[in-house]
Amino acid sequence: MSEAIYNRIAVLRAERGISRRDLADALGVHYQTIGYLERGEYNPSLHLALRIAEYFEVTVEVVFSTQPFPRIGAAERATA
Repeated sequence: MSEAIYNRIAVLRAERGISRRDLADALGVHYQTIGYLERGEYNPSLHLALRIAEYFEVTVEVVFSTQPFPRIGAAERATA
């Protein structure tokens, strides 16, 4: 039984204006792998997870989690 791994790859890519293909090329993986990761259809190896975090210059915990990330703006709506 595999557990879900949540990620922010799509958000990080969008913030930086990076395409799936550009990220894939930088990591040495097929561009479809990035799509599979973003949709949660594939869990990365530890090595790939660390390389992704290094590419975005953040810690691995910023990119990946075992719990769903809060939706952007959720905190602002909760306090309104």
